[in-house]
Amino acid sequence: MRKTLGLIAIVLGAGTAGAQMDPSFAPCSICHTVAPNQNRIGPTLNKIVGRPKASVPGFAYSPAMKAQKGVWSEAELDAFIANPKAKVPGTRMVYAGMTDPAKRARLIAWLKSIK
Repeated sequence: MRKTLGLIAIVLGAGTAGAQMDPSFAPCSICHTVAPNQNRIGPTLNKIVGRPKASVPGFAYSPAMKAQKGVWSEAELDAFIANPKAKVPGTRMVYAGMTDPAKRARLIAWLKSIK
């Protein structure tokens, strides 16, 4: 059990970010990390709240995501996490969406807490 928890912390970068992973991040962690400067299939989500869209250095964003303007506000993140393909048609993100508003709110609050 300890090895499993340690591996999860390393894979997610939770120790690096200084915050324990919220369970609502589990589906995101397949493609994303919260560790700074560490991209995976998806870009790092470290300091995403308030960050300009499609702005992580070294990540190859889809043309649809590159065309997005503005910053990732809590409201923008909520809409994207709820239904990525509806919010950004043409996104390469394969996640179907998180339908539970309470889980999305908890996830966004947790992401916002990552320093």
